[in-house]
Amino acid sequence: MLAVAARGARDVAKRIHETSGQIFRYAIANEIAIRNPAADFKTRDILVQAKTENFARVNVRDLPELLAKMDDYNGDALTRFALKLIAYTFVRTSELIEAPWLEFDLDNARWVIPPERMKMATPHIVPLSRQSVEVLRALKLLTGNGKLIFPGANDKKISMSNNTILGALYRLGYQGRMTGHGFRGLASTILNESGFDEAHVELQLAHMKRNKVAAAYNHAKYLKQRTVMMQWWADYLDGQLAHGRKVFAA
Repeated sequence: MLAVAARGARDVAKRIHETSGQIFRYAIANEIAIRNPAADFKTRDILVQAKTENFARVNVRDLPELLAKMDDYNGDALTRFALKLIAYTFVRTSELIEAPWLEFDLDNARWVIPPERMKMATPHIVPLSRQSVEVLRALKLLTGNGKLIFPGANDKKISMSNNTILGALYRLGYQGRMTGHGFRGLASTILNESGFDEAHVELQLAHMKRNKVAAAYNHAKYLKQRTVMMQWWADYLDGQLAHGRKVFAA
């Protein structure tokens, strides 16, 4: 069990402990064994606690300047679109850059990510703001003939590098200060502080709580409220961008 946990498979190690306990209980019931050694300890007693990932993000007060710099990004066009969409949708980076066009319904402003592409293996719906739809329609002119919305520069069959967005933020002067994932933290903070229901925010962030089966069943829950929330968020970002241009643009 420890060897399995050492390679980072903590969940597998926990299942090994649970299965071992079941085997020994069966053995005891059938007089094959006299004790269950798995019952002598809990997995939390011996497994090192998983480290919490700390994704850098700017303070809310620094958001206008960040957005102004992102809007002025003069690198690759696909990277610029990726920066805009990661901000508007606050999905995980891999969920964005690996997305195929088939997941998007631009006419109905809906993006449905299947469970096999989600961290928690449950389907996820992203209501698309007007701004997101505009970006995607512009992006479709560039990559719409292919499978992926963000294909790689050399091989169109695979997505752009997972470090593309991070690298762009580094070039904008945000190394160690902001990541693509950082927009998730910013959205969580700002939306909660702006009075949106925590359940709506958590569901849009695709945070898993308790029952995975229930989460899969409820992936469309609060969709009307989340649609309103996502449009508010896009409008908020545009307002922050306008403020950033006024204050920080040369």
